[in-house]
Amino acid sequence: MTAGGSAAREAARLRAAARRGWWRRILAWLGFPVVDRRLEARAVRAEHGTVGEQWTAALLERLPAGWIVLHDLRVPGRRFNLDHVLIPPSGLGVIVLDSKKWHAQRPTHLIRGRVHCGMEDRHEQVEKVAGYASVVARTLGLPVGAVMPLLVVHGSPVAGGWLEARVPGWERSVRVLGPEGLVPSLVAMPGGRDPVRARALAARVVAALPPYEVGA
Repeated sequence: MTAGGSAAREAARLRAAARRGWWRRILAWLGFPVVDRRLEARAVRAEHGTVGEQWTAALLERLPAGWIVLHDLRVPGRRFNLDHVLIPPSGLGVIVLDSKKWHAQRPTHLIRGRVHCGMEDRHEQVEKVAGYASVVARTLGLPVGAVMPLLVVHGSPVAGGWLEARVPGWERSVRVLGPEGLVPSLVAMPGGRDPVRARALAARVVAALPPYEVGA
């Protein structure tokens, strides 16, 4: 599936819902368009997510041969989608990568150990990707240590290029990266190459994590 596809469809659904209702249609016909601002705000956030996912997908195309990259997957029985799932050439594990597009004029940094964009606490996004990784490990029947959560932030400059954020209940830190450091960090991962093992793990992922569809 194309990166950002589900987010784009969700944005369109929310925007249509924000304009639904007979009285809104009458007011629009009279030249006074009225929308549900709460749904409209959610549509804007979904559109930002679409852009971030597409930018990340473009970066991941630069990975060398041997990397297996999948976009926009779901975990059966769960309502969230996985932006990107990567299998390195070693086939030793799975990377669950989440994309964000945050305010370009506000830095992403740590305040008392929590990730902030400017002064706004965004640490729940780090907690979410760690939670996604934990669910993926259980779904695939892998040790938690074989699944790595990763967050890439577009727009907002990440202090120092990357952050190590701690999440309660997650043994390791979660790395938060700026886009410029994404591919170099992935390429630098150890483990060598084992194409057979990588393909076998990818087949396991595809079987367990189908493409995400809004409303599925």
